[in-house]
Amino acid sequence: GVAVEELGGLPSSAVIARAFNGAKFVKGFNHLPAGQLAADPQVEGGRRVIFLASDDDNSVPPVAALAERLGFAPVPLGKLAEGGALVQARGQTWAPLIFQDLVKFN
Repeated sequence: GVAVEELGGLPSSAVIARAFNGAKFVKGFNHLPAGQLAADPQVEGGRRVIFLASDDDNSVPPVAALAERLGFAPVPLGKLAEGGALVQARGQTWAPLIFQDLVKFN
């Protein structure tokens, strides 16, 4: 692993995205445990939320469309430094939206 001090105050996803210069990087499908992701995304008349963050605005819509096709409700959170940080878990430090099993009702 990489020490938190080496991340320069950025979420690890932003550091990874920078390591692959030119790549299209979207952080998503990572804030829920595998069991919840594998479960039916249709929940009591709503759809389980999937958070998405990226520094490339053009990369989010295709991933959001994939989430929709899978039955989830995609919620864009903005750039990695802000939105990605909302769903980061590092050791015993958990961001506000990590592991939050939320449902969107239309």
